[in-house]
Amino acid sequence: MIIEPRMRGFICLTSHPDGCEQNVKNQIKYVQSKGAIDGPKKVLVIGASTGFGLASRITSAFGSDAATIGVFFEKPPTEGKTASPGWYNSAAFEKQAHQAGLYAKSINGDAFSNEIKNQTLALIKADLGQVDLIIYSLASPVRQHPTTGVLHRSTLKPIGGAFSNKTVDFHTGKVSEVSIEPATEEDIANTIQVMGGEDWAMWIDQLKAANLLAPGAQTVAYSYIGPSVTEAVYRKGTIGRAKDHLEATAFEITDSLKDIDGKAYVSVNKALVTQASSAIPVIPLYISLLYKIMKAEGLHEGCIEQIQRLFQARLYSGNAVPTDDKGRIRIDDWEMRDDVQAKVAELWKQAETENLGELGDLAGYKNDFLNLFGFAFEGVDYDAETNEVVKIESIA
Repeated sequence: MIIEPRMRGFICLTSHPDGCEQNVKNQIKYVQSKGAIDGPKKVLVIGASTGFGLASRITSAFGSDAATIGVFFEKPPTEGKTASPGWYNSAAFEKQAHQAGLYAKSINGDAFSNEIKNQTLALIKADLGQVDLIIYSLASPVRQHPTTGVLHRSTLKPIGGAFSNKTVDFHTGKVSEVSIEPATEEDIANTIQVMGGEDWAMWIDQLKAANLLAPGAQTVAYSYIGPSVTEAVYRKGTIGRAKDHLEATAFEITDSLKDIDGKAYVSVNKALVTQASSAIPVIPLYISLLYKIMKAEGLHEGCIEQIQRLFQARLYSGNAVPTDDKGRIRIDDWEMRDDVQAKVAELWKQAETENLGELGDLAGYKNDFLNLFGFAFEGVDYDAETNEVVKIESIA
C-alpha cells in the first residue's frame, strides 16, 4: 500500500515502515560515528520502542555491543492497516542488530503488569543470566495497578490555580491563549501512580529478588524540568509531582542496591518533540523557539544525540557520574544555559502568529513530529508501494 500521514489533532494515525527503518538506521549511524563506549553489556530497556528508550537501546547495542531486551506496548500491523511507529522501529532495530551479530529480543505487552514482568524475568534468566543496565522509559497515560487492579489516568494540570499562557497549533502556526483548570487531589494522586517511581521500583525489586542484577548494575529513568515559562503547567503541576516522586524513588532504589554496589539515577533530559509533548499546551511554542536558538548556537540535540552523550560523557566516562545538588544527571545542561533561556524568554514575549515563522523553528518542529511516525525522511520514496505487514521475529 501507499502510506501517507493522516492527522487527527496531535496524533498521526498512520506510520511508515520504511521511514521508521530509515530513522533507526540514521540513529545507528550517528552512534557509530561517535566511537565505541566502554559501557553496558546486557541491557533491559523498559519502554524501548520510541524516543529516549529507543535511543537508549540503539546506543547500548551499537555503542557498546550490548545484548538488549526491549519491552514495549505497540500495535502490530494488519493487512491494509499500519502498525504503531514503535512496532516498526523495533522491527528495524532488531533487523539491524541481528545483522551486526548482536543479541536482541523483544516483549510486547503492558510493562505495568505482573505478567509482562514475569515474562521478562524469565527471558533474562534463560538468555542473559543477569543485566547490568536497566533503562526505565515508559510514557503511558494510563496504568492499571498490578496489585489493586485500579486503572489510573494521568492528567496535565496546574496545581493551586488556573493557568493561562500562549501556545501554538503546530499544524497551522496559529498562536493563541490557552487556559487550564487546576488539578484536584485525585488528579495529582492518579498522575503519581502512572508517572511516578512505584513501577520502576517494582521492576528493580523483582529483578534483584530473582538474582538477575549483575554486580554494579545501574538503572536510569528519564525526567524533565524545563524553564520558568512552562513550570506552572509542567514542573509545578501534576506531572511535576510525579517527576518528584520518580526522583525520590532513585534514592530508595540506590539504597536497596547497596549490597551489589548498584546505583539508580534520574537523567533530566532536553525538551524534544514527542507524541506526549505535542499535546501539552505551551510546550510546542517553547520548543519551536528553543530549537531556533539552539540550532543557531550549534547546541541542538535530538534523542539519539542526548542519549549517546549521556552514555559517553556521564554514565560510562570512566569518572564518577556528575550530578546536581538533588542527585540528578543533567543532560539538559545546554538547554538550560542562562544565555539560551534569556533568548527564549525574549522571543516568547514577541511571538505571535504573524512572526512565529521568523522567530521560531516551526518547520523543524513539524518535521520532527512527522519523523516520529516515519515520514519526512530523506532517501525514502513515499510514493512507492510498501509492505505494511512487518513482523518482529524475536517477539518472545
